[in-house]
Amino acid sequence: MSPSAYRAFQSAIDLQHQVAAQTLELESARYERERTRKALAEALASMEEGFALFSDGQLNICNELFRGLLPDISARIVPQLELKQYFDLMAASRHLVSTDRKLINVPEALEGRNDSGSVVSVVAEVAKDRWYQLSAQKTSPENTVLLLTEITALVQHNRREKEHLIDRQADYLRAVFQNMSAGVCTFSADGQVMMHNGRFRDILGVPLSILQPGTPLLSLIDYIKSRNLIESSVMALMDSWRQEMDSKGSLTRRVSHGGGRVLDVYANVLPDGRFLVELKDVTLEARSTEMLENRVMERTAELTRANAKLTRQYEEKARVEEELRVAKERAEAAVSSKTRFLAAASHDLLQPINAAKLLISTLQETTRDTKFFPMLERLEGAFASAEYLLHSLLDISRLESADPDTVSPSDVCLGVVMMGVMSDQLLLAEQKSVRLDLVPSSVFVRSDPVYLLRSVQNLVVNAIQYTNPGGRVLFGCRRKGNKVVLEVWDTGIGIARKDQARIFDEFTRAENVPIGSGVGLGLSVVDRACRLLGHRLSVRSKPGRGSVFSIEMDVVDGVTPEAAPHVPLRELGNLSADYIVMMIENDADVLYGATQWLEQWGVSVLPASSTAQAMELASDIGIAPDIILADYQLDGSDTGIRAIADIRAMTKTHVPAILITADQSDAVRRLGKQHDVSVMTKPADLTRLRALIEWKIRWESSTPQKPEQSARAVQTKVGGDRDG
Repeated sequence: MSPSAYRAFQSAIDLQHQVAAQTLELESARYERERTRKALAEALASMEEGFALFSDGQLNICNELFRGLLPDISARIVPQLELKQYFDLMAASRHLVSTDRKLINVPEALEGRNDSGSVVSVVAEVAKDRWYQLSAQKTSPENTVLLLTEITALVQHNRREKEHLIDRQADYLRAVFQNMSAGVCTFSADGQVMMHNGRFRDILGVPLSILQPGTPLLSLIDYIKSRNLIESSVMALMDSWRQEMDSKGSLTRRVSHGGGRVLDVYANVLPDGRFLVELKDVTLEARSTEMLENRVMERTAELTRANAKLTRQYEEKARVEEELRVAKERAEAAVSSKTRFLAAASHDLLQPINAAKLLISTLQETTRDTKFFPMLERLEGAFASAEYLLHSLLDISRLESADPDTVSPSDVCLGVVMMGVMSDQLLLAEQKSVRLDLVPSSVFVRSDPVYLLRSVQNLVVNAIQYTNPGGRVLFGCRRKGNKVVLEVWDTGIGIARKDQARIFDEFTRAENVPIGSGVGLGLSVVDRACRLLGHRLSVRSKPGRGSVFSIEMDVVDGVTPEAAPHVPLRELGNLSADYIVMMIENDADVLYGATQWLEQWGVSVLPASSTAQAMELASDIGIAPDIILADYQLDGSDTGIRAIADIRAMTKTHVPAILITADQSDAVRRLGKQHDVSVMTKPADLTRLRALIEWKIRWESSTPQKPEQSARAVQTKVGGDRDG
C-alpha cells in the first residue's frame, strides 16, 4: 500500500474518534437545554394564573391555563402566534360572552404606552358564567406578558346579592340591603339621597347626619372635600363623571380613600332617572393585585434570565453543530477516499497476487527435485504473509464501513466450517509438530459464513503459531441452552491478564510474543466480525499454560444438513488428463498463471479472456468442458456469470462452474447460488481450489441434481462461499 493511502486510512480512524467526542459534547448541551426548558415548563405549570409571554409580538411560551381558557381556539394558540391575532381569535371565540372593553383596542393601547411597566386590563365573561381579568403588560420593548386572573367568585357573589334585592320582599330586602358587604346608596334624579345602608357610611367614612334622606349630593361632596376623604384631584373630576354616567348609563372608578384604603365606585342610572352608587372596599384585592404584579415582574425577570441562558445554549449548540458539520464533511471525505482505496485494492492488488501464487505453485511442481525448490518455498511463504496481511487490512476496513452488505447472516453449519478449517490448517500443524484435533459438530448457527470461517481460521492459526512443537490444539463446540460456544484450546505460551483486553486492537500483540510473529491484525478481524454479527467473543489464558478463545452464537434449530461427501485434501491425487477445463480471465498474467498451474496437473485447458472467446473455443471443440473457472468482472459489461450461462445454453449441458473473483459482496454470492456456481475469492487458496475442481467434476457429474439442489450441496458441504 502507498503511504498516502495508509495516512488516509489512519485519518479516517482519528476523525471517527473526534466525531464521537463532539457527539458527546452535543448530547450534553442538548440535555442541559432540555432540563432548563423542563424546569421552566414546571414553573409555569405551578402558577395559579394563566400566563403567556410574547416576544417581538409573537407567542413564545404559555401555560395550559392560558391556552385552555377558550377551548375552541386553544389549538390555534401555538408558538409564533401574533399578539393581535390572539386578541382577534379571542374576540371571535364562541366561548367569550362579553368584555368590559373592546379586545381589538388592547394591542393599540399597549403600543401607545412607551413605559415598560404600564398595564392594560380587560374583564371578560366566558362560557359557564366564568369571569377573568386579563392584564397585559410590556416588560420590555420586545416582550409583552399576558396574565389571566379568575374573578368568578367575586362577580358571582355580587350578583347573588343583587338578585336577592329583587327576589325578596321589601322588609327582607331592606335587611339585606343594610347588611350588604358593599356600600349602596340611591339618589333621586335631582341628586338627593334616597336610601343607603350602613356599609356605605362605614366605607365612605361619613356620619349618619350627613346621609339623611333628602340630603343633596352637593352637600355630601362638600363634606368629603372638607375632610379630605377622597383625593382632591379625584374630586375635581366629579363633573366629568356625571356627564359620562349620563351618556353611558354607568360609571366605574377606583379611588384612594384618605384612610389608606382603596375603593371601587360603581354608578348606574336607573330607568326612572335615579341613579345608584355602590362602594366596595377592595384594599385587599388591590394589594393582591400589586403583589401579583410584583410576582409577574419577578417571574418575568426569571424568564428573562432563562431566555438569556437558552440563548447562550443555542449559540453554543450552533457552534458545536458547525464543528460537527465540518468534522462530518472531513470524515465523509476520508471514508470516500478509503472506499476508493478498498475498491482498487480488492481488484488491482489481489489480481497480481493471484497470478503470482499460480506461477509460484507451477514453479514448485516443476522444480521440486532441483536446488531452486527451497527458494520457491520461502517465496511462497513470503507471498502467503503478504496475502494474509492484505486480507486482514481489507477485512478490518470492510467491517468498519457502513456498507450493509459487509456481513450477510444466514444458517451456517458449524461442522462444515470447522472441517474446512481442519483441512486447511492440518498441514501447518504437522509442519509445526503440533497435534491438531477437532470435535465434530452438526449444529447450525445464525452467522455470516465467510467471516465466521475467517474468524475460526484466525483463532486456529494463532493457536498453532503460538504453541511450541509437541503441543496440542483442540477446537469444538459446547451447547448452552439456545446458545452454542465454539472454543479453540491450545497449550501455547499463553497471554498475561493485562494483555487480554488489548490483543483485539489493530497492530497489537502480547508482550511475550516473539518478534516476527505477525503484525497483530488477526484477532482484530475476529473482534470486529463478532461485534457486527452479535456474537460474544471471550478469552481465558494463563502464561505458560495455554489459552482458550470462545465465540458464543445463537443456535438455529430444525435445520437438517444434507448428505454430501467430504474429500480430505491429503487424499487427492492428480487430476485426470481427460478433463477439459475452461479458464475465463481478462487479466493476461492471471490467465497465463492459471493455465500453467492447471496444465501441470495433466488437464487440458481452454484459456479465454471474454465470453465471446469462450463461446468460440467451446464451439471449436464441439463438446462441453468438464468445468468452467471464470473471473466475475471481465472487460466492459462482460461477466463470468454471463459466460457460464451462455456456454451452458450453447452446449445444452449443466457444466460445473467456479467463480473466482475479488468482489466479496453478497450480491455476487447470490448470483452464484442462483446460477449454481461456487464462489471463491482472490487470491484463491490453490489447495482448496484443486479439491473443489475435482469434487465438482466427480460429484456433480455422477449425481444428477436440479440447479438449486446442486448449489445447496456445494454451499453446505464443501463450503460454497467466498472461500470455496
